[in-house]
Amino acid sequence: MTAPRNLSRMAVVIVTGMSGGGKASILRALEDVGYEAVDNPPLTMLEDMISRSDQKLAVGIDARTRGFDAAGVLGAIARLRTNPGLRIHLVYAWADENTLQRRYTETRRRHPLAPQGVVADGIAAEIALTESLRVHADLFVDTSGLPIANLRRLIERHFGAGSDDAQLTVSLMSFAYPKGLPKEADLVFDARFLRNPHYDPILRSKTGMDPDVGAYVETDPDFQEFFTRIAELTKLVLPRFVQEGKKYATITIGCTGGRHRSVHLIEKLANHLVSRASARQVKDGSDTQWRIFVTHRELARDGEPDAFLRDRPVARRDETDIDKPAQALSVQAQEA
Repeated sequence: MTAPRNLSRMAVVIVTGMSGGGKASILRALEDVGYEAVDNPPLTMLEDMISRSDQKLAVGIDARTRGFDAAGVLGAIARLRTNPGLRIHLVYAWADENTLQRRYTETRRRHPLAPQGVVADGIAAEIALTESLRVHADLFVDTSGLPIANLRRLIERHFGAGSDDAQLTVSLMSFAYPKGLPKEADLVFDARFLRNPHYDPILRSKTGMDPDVGAYVETDPDFQEFFTRIAELTKLVLPRFVQEGKKYATITIGCTGGRHRSVHLIEKLANHLVSRASARQVKDGSDTQWRIFVTHRELARDGEPDAFLRDRPVARRDETDIDKPAQALSVQAQEA
């Protein structure tokens, strides 16, 4: 039996990160899902303001904040987390240097850390200034090339109605190595050694979500052992993440183009994790310990439908399930 969840705790989301990285957009998205948003309050007021609030609160803090100090922010968060009535999330917004440079050029704004200098100097200074916040963030959001609609969707999935602080959110992501490693990745696997459908003219225009592409990739003699080892590692680390109180985990698989091998492996891993969690519910009656989302980064950037943050729900066991046979629960999981 799992311990009862404390649903009465007030949610507080502290949003920080790079200037131009999307902090303001995240705060607006949090407002849309019911949070009261406060941007850049003096750091000395942070703890008192949060402790006195009587509704969900989103607070923006960055290098412009009066009295800003990363160690001071982390210290305040640590003290706030001792309050049993609060659940604190630290979100770090980031974008690559080219994207930040472009955004400053488009808006013609000066960087707050380089008011008389070049934007690149300000970006470098801010990276050093906020590095410890990035390391300790619960959720890292890379807004480089991320459409605002997808950013809003991401925030809604993590913090909107139906989000559950008692669960680990597992993001599974495929990507292309030439376009950069996902900065938010906790685990990275390289699938470039597998047989590549790109060289088959019939399969080249398809993706790893097509069955014939998946079948082609799985003909590689090392595919099954590779996938089995990935599955075994996730079986080891995900429960430990839950025990450690980690709120978000990102598992990524990359290939050359990010369209075939990595996409198929992520789809297969998502189905495996859903089946495993559902089987655990049937076996011991416990509730699932994680939520699963799938993103195919390069397909999403190309505008492919359903390629960003697709929910893979695990059938939830509640009081009405107690008398249901195990077979019925298994069917529900397969349909999910």
